[in-house]
Amino acid sequence: MAAVNAELDESSYLAQIDLDRLPCHIAVIMDGNGRWAKKRRLPRIAGHRAGIRAVRQAVEACARLGVPYLTLYAFSVENWKRPHAEVELLMKLLREYLKKEIGELNEQNISLGVIGRISELPAPVRRDLERTIEETKGNTGLRLTLALNYGSRAEVVDAVRALVAQARSNGEIEIDESAVSRHLYTAAIPDPDLLIRTSGEMRLSNFLLWQAAYSEIWVTETLWPDFTQKHLFRAVTDFQKRERRYGGLGLE
Repeated sequence: MAAVNAELDESSYLAQIDLDRLPCHIAVIMDGNGRWAKKRRLPRIAGHRAGIRAVRQAVEACARLGVPYLTLYAFSVENWKRPHAEVELLMKLLREYLKKEIGELNEQNISLGVIGRISELPAPVRRDLERTIEETKGNTGLRLTLALNYGSRAEVVDAVRALVAQARSNGEIEIDESAVSRHLYTAAIPDPDLLIRTSGEMRLSNFLLWQAAYSEIWVTETLWPDFTQKHLFRAVTDFQKRERRYGGLGLE
C-alpha cells in the first residue's frame, strides 16, 4: 500500500475516469476525525461533525459516477471502548444524519443498508435505521451500506455460529468458501473492488478482512473531514491503472 495525495482538481480526475470500468463496490475506512479536530484545537466531536460532510461527498461522488455499492466503516465493535460521552455523541450524530439525509437519499435514488451486530445498538438508533432502510428500500441506484458495531472477526464468528446451527438442524452441512460467504453480513453485496483508507494509516482495522482478500487498496494522507469528491475520483483513476491478477499471472 502506498500513501498518495490529491494534486489535480476535481474535473481533471473526473475526466480521466473510464465509466465502463468502474469498481462495482467501494469500501471506505473513514479515519482522522480526531486528528482533524486536534490540529484545530477543537473537541473530538467537532471532527466527527465535520466528517459527516465527507460522508456526503463520498456518497455524492459514487452516485455521480454510477458506482453500484459504497460501504462506509462508521462504528467498530472496538469503538465502544471510547469515552461514554463520545460514544453517545456519535450515536446522536448518526441519528441526525439519518433524519436529515433521508430526503436526499430518496431524491438520488439511493438505498440504505447496514452490517454489523445491529441488535447491540441503542434502541433509538435501531429504530431510525429500520425506518430509513424501509423508506429507501425501493430505490434502485447506489446501495449505501453503513458498517455499525462492525468487526470482521466478529462477523466470521457469527458466520461460523450460523453454520454450526444449520448443521445441528439439518444433520449435515458442506463447509467451503461459498458457504462461509453466504453467512457473512455482506452476503447480499459483492466483495469490494476498491478499499480506501484516509489519514495515511496502513492497516485494515478489522474491516472486511474476508471480503477484501483481493481488493485494491488506496491510502491517502488526507484526514477524513477533508475528504472530497476529488479524492474519490483520484482513487478510482488510480484503481483503473492497476492490473488485477487474483493470484494469477498478469499480461506480459
